[in-house]
Amino acid sequence: KSPHNVVHLTLPESEQEAGRLYREWREQSLLVPEEPAFWALSQDYVGPDGVARRRSGLVASLRIEPYETGAVMPHERTHRGPKEGRLRLLREVRAQLEPIFLLYQGRAPFEIPDPPAEIEVEGARLWRLDEQDLGGTFADRRLLIADGHHRYETALAYHQEAGTPESGYMMVVLVSLDDPGLTIFPTHRLFREAPRRETLAGERRSDPESALRELDELSRDRAAVVVYDGETELAVDGAGRLDVQVVDGLGQEGLTYTADWREAVRAVDEGDAALAVLMRPTRIEDVFEVASRGETMPQKSTYFYPKLVSGLLFHPLEP
Repeated sequence: KSPHNVVHLTLPESEQEAGRLYREWREQSLLVPEEPAFWALSQDYVGPDGVARRRSGLVASLRIEPYETGAVMPHERTHRGPKEGRLRLLREVRAQLEPIFLLYQGRAPFEIPDPPAEIEVEGARLWRLDEQDLGGTFADRRLLIADGHHRYETALAYHQEAGTPESGYMMVVLVSLDDPGLTIFPTHRLFREAPRRETLAGERRSDPESALRELDELSRDRAAVVVYDGETELAVDGAGRLDVQVVDGLGQEGLTYTADWREAVRAVDEGDAALAVLMRPTRIEDVFEVASRGETMPQKSTYFYPKLVSGLLFHPLEP
């Protein structure tokens, strides 16, 4: 890998080493300060389903606020350990090294420019935008964290410590729910030992693939999943809950995840897992609805693909 790869900052040998490298790269002009601006971001990708798509977003600096204000909504619970590590890194580097991923309702207030991108790498392209009033178009919009809960809460904690104007903002990518390239993919569950599943008793089906096709055609009024333990069942819940909420009732013991349903089935067939639960993707509107009520969803409820590319832009937290 290049000695200047961003991974040396985001996954360093130590937080102190990351801070030293970041300052060294700035002193060597490997990182060049830019005038504040909005950036248009376009990402071309092929999803786990093999379909090529393009997702567009707006890179911006967002004033961070506690969740209680309702301006930014979480949809997942966080854990203390990852936040503690990120806070140590933030203290040393004093810069945000990668943006978090936020969603908003309504059409995007910008368009991808026609000229060639100023920055292009790994299917991601960036254009500097001249519009300086774009921030006003988001004044009354509620934002949902798609990916980056730990980083957002870490930024809040750091701002409480530092208390500077710069620390009160963080780098984000804003993507409209109307963007045709925005997709959520399912995350299938694997249990090392079969959990008790009285609530997930289902009807026998011939094979997982045809059961998944049937699952996709079912109404979302009730939760439904495909259960595989060597035999295939289509399980439908009668309580009107979300799929992920029903599966969450199976517990967390011996639980792992995969985005590939064939891999989940193979793990059971080869004895690496006792039970696979094959899921439908969570609908974006359901995520928004749950978050709007101030509730969170079970872990791995959403799988937004692809991840945002790191290392294209940085956000200093000091003058």
